[in-house]
Amino acid sequence: MNTAQSAFSLKGIGMLLRLVAVLFSSVAMILSMLLPLIFYYQISLITLFGTTSVLLAGAILIHGLLTHVLNDIADHQSGTDQYSPGILSGGSRVIQTNTMTVPRLKQIGTLMSIFLILMAFLFTVFGYLEFAILTLVGIWGAVSYSVKPFQFAYIPFIGEWFSLFPTMLAISIALPWIMLESIPVWAWQNALVNTVWCMAWVMVHHIPDRHADQRANPMKRTSVVWAVERMGSKGAKFPVLLYFMITGLLIIWIAFTRPVAAIGVSIILVYAILIVLRVNGENVEEITAVEKKLLFLALAIAIWLGVFV
Repeated sequence: MNTAQSAFSLKGIGMLLRLVAVLFSSVAMILSMLLPLIFYYQISLITLFGTTSVLLAGAILIHGLLTHVLNDIADHQSGTDQYSPGILSGGSRVIQTNTMTVPRLKQIGTLMSIFLILMAFLFTVFGYLEFAILTLVGIWGAVSYSVKPFQFAYIPFIGEWFSLFPTMLAISIALPWIMLESIPVWAWQNALVNTVWCMAWVMVHHIPDRHADQRANPMKRTSVVWAVERMGSKGAKFPVLLYFMITGLLIIWIAFTRPVAAIGVSIILVYAILIVLRVNGENVEEITAVEKKLLFLALAIAIWLGVFV
């Protein structure tokens, strides 16, 4: 392979990884668990950071690479990415910009799947059962979200709850599950809030693509498309607000034992609801700006919950 071809491939991998989204979702979730373990527990820092490094690598390979590869293939084949006007949404654009071909993506997806399954097997053989389970859950999330016969991304609410939710909850709860004898209540609280918040962000992510998703074959009937079909254009924000409402219920639970944590997240939640209500759902630039704000707010929530345990 010559230098030009190598640079070409590296550019494609960089586009596929979409590290900004991974940083403000999976990495933020891990950080939300890492901070309490550093501040409130007597755990070897070498062991802690070693485990964290493995989880970060898994997040990049599964959430960053495999998930995006499979999703790009599925959304290209249905046509939705070709119609998408999105800036952050609409896939990684490696196909649309001729940076990578579909056969190359299929090759990457196949090799990544084989590698991850092999890693899960080795984790099991060498007694790291938690890592094996986390790897398999991650593979399930990526495959079930985009690959037939599942393709849950094309079914309203199923994609979030059967693919995204278990995967994000698993990476979020991973550190205390591995490092502690039992998973404390604060860990479940942090994990659930961070997970549901990211699901809300994904719903905003789908708003600019709703017309493209409706034109896809098969139609990509996301929760946003489902809501628009039943409530009209104003319904596009309903799934986002629904997940924000669930976040609010989780905050009430947290408030009983962690009032400072609950107050901080409540303030962020109110601000998030306001900017979503005010955004023009037909303006891609405005929606993209809200997406970016929600990503930063996800990181802020993760850190706040991690500090105030």
